[in-house]
Amino acid sequence: MSFWQTITRKEDPNVYQDKDSHLIRTLRVRDFLALGVGTIVSTSIFTLPGEVAAMHTGPAVAISFLLAAIVAGLVAFAYAEMSAAMPFAGSAYSWINVVFGEFFGWIAGWALLAEYFIALAFVGSGLSANLRALLAPMGLKLPASLSNAFGTDGGIIDLISLVVIGLVAFLVAKGVSQAARVENILVILKVGAILLFIFVGLTAIKAANFTPFIPKYHPTANGPFGGWQGIYAGVSMIFLSYIGFDSIAANSAEAKDPQKTMPRGILGSLLIAVVLFVAVALVLIGMVPYMKYANSAEPVGLALRSAGHPVVASVVQTIAVFGMFTALIGMTMAGSRLIYSFGRDGMLPKFLGGLDKENRPNRALWTLAIITILIGALFPFAFLSQLISAGTLIAFMFVSLGIYALRKREGKDIPEPAFKMPFYPVLPALGFVASLIVFWGLDIQAKLYAGGWFVLGVIIYFAYGIRHSYLAKKGADVNGDNQ
Repeated sequence: MSFWQTITRKEDPNVYQDKDSHLIRTLRVRDFLALGVGTIVSTSIFTLPGEVAAMHTGPAVAISFLLAAIVAGLVAFAYAEMSAAMPFAGSAYSWINVVFGEFFGWIAGWALLAEYFIALAFVGSGLSANLRALLAPMGLKLPASLSNAFGTDGGIIDLISLVVIGLVAFLVAKGVSQAARVENILVILKVGAILLFIFVGLTAIKAANFTPFIPKYHPTANGPFGGWQGIYAGVSMIFLSYIGFDSIAANSAEAKDPQKTMPRGILGSLLIAVVLFVAVALVLIGMVPYMKYANSAEPVGLALRSAGHPVVASVVQTIAVFGMFTALIGMTMAGSRLIYSFGRDGMLPKFLGGLDKENRPNRALWTLAIITILIGALFPFAFLSQLISAGTLIAFMFVSLGIYALRKREGKDIPEPAFKMPFYPVLPALGFVASLIVFWGLDIQAKLYAGGWFVLGVIIYFAYGIRHSYLAKKGADVNGDNQ
């Protein structure tokens, strides 16, 4: 077998169907909507609009949110078709393994793994910081050694982050249906808090704060501000907010009637998120001049207090803290299913692909939790957060191109899905190009970190995966057999 044939050997989709058949299908459309909205509409909805407006866009931050949503929407259509045709654990990793081959599937999955490890640690740290800020006025304060990552501001470990990540892992370990029930309740609370802010904020909007809507372009120390250059910089910064629908697809092996639930969950949650993001951005800018949000960690609270609503500000911020659990639950479920998929296929030690007596992938789950806690404890997030968008965009590009390979096999060895990406073959190409454009807009550090993570993934594949994978063990040269 040639080198190219080895790295492009493809998994039989029926094998994945059989391997994942032990996972219990309990998740419904409402569960996936809550999972998607809970992960997409995370803490960033309360912080990112003000930050991006002050740094890059001015009042035009709403345009950046819309453009980022269009890019995410193009990819979401591809995700919806892929997950309906192949409802396997592991989302992009498993799909690309089937349509392009083992090596490319591994790279797509490895890129996503960066997102889950780092985003989980990032949100855990954010929850910790916000909760400590809420408790401080009551005289409840942890010492610096238990409040920050190792070596940061006198920190040894972020205790609250460690505890909340462990609690979420324990909840998910009890079963996805129980985790989904908690997720549903928290998402309703969080959306309620967002709507409360919007309705109260609408009474305090000043039209003058929207002019000029697109400020004149000029360079700053933070990059471009104003003009379409600033809007483009805003899109790259905002895109991080829209990556949550991968967490839906990663759980498709546990979906009831995935042909219907997956497309509705993915596209529905993205639509809800777009409406909420744009509404919050417009209200936020209308309440207070965007310049005042510079260096503000809590623009929503600032806006509400400026409008004379300190009680509403406290209520919204309290719910926002507890609402962060929704993102932690969604990413923990998705990340653990991705690691399970690696173990299932022998790309990482088989131990990770094992199920407990209740058919739950808890070995992968606790591996994710422990590594996330270590990352959060040891590394500063300014260094790591760049990888989140970069890794996801790489996976998005693979999935968009994968639609072309998938279409050739639908109705043959892959079932004809109930949902198909519209305007084929144009939209998959647009999804790829749009993701590439956003990736290109990331700063140089993001690209360097993504390159380093990619090199590490290639080393692991050639040192371990290529010899220990399921396909290697079977000695099967299935390249071309599934065409």
